[in-house]
Amino acid sequence: MRFFLDNCLSPRYAKSLDILSERDGHSVIHLKDKFERDATDPEWIRGLKTETDWVIVSGDTRIIKTPELKAEWLSSGLTAFFLGTGWMNIGYWPQVSLLIRWWPSILEQARLVECGTGFEVPHRAPGRFRLIR
Repeated sequence: MRFFLDNCLSPRYAKSLDILSERDGHSVIHLKDKFERDATDPEWIRGLKTETDWVIVSGDTRIIKTPELKAEWLSSGLTAFFLGTGWMNIGYWPQVSLLIRWWPSILEQARLVECGTGFEVPHRAPGRFRLIR
């Protein structure tokens, strides 16, 4: 699978997760490695939609809270994991640590679900993904 991190997450996370995930045959890239750094959410969502097997990992909960953005994502058929409330309010190292802790579960869940399924990832671990409808 190919994972895509948006601008709400550091490009360093994508590089690190890519290295850690390659042993399992997965790749991870950051938005800036595929699109213009200032690409809007609809632009990169449409861009990923044209390809297969992308999984979004985003810190931008506006995508699931704004009706137009949510409709854009849902119509894309892309599986997505949105980092829930609290993720963007913790420091760099706690965020890194938490993302690494969740990563095996994100990989497994992405493998098990139909394309187009979305989840909110709680910022506390252990916890459970919340299915986005």
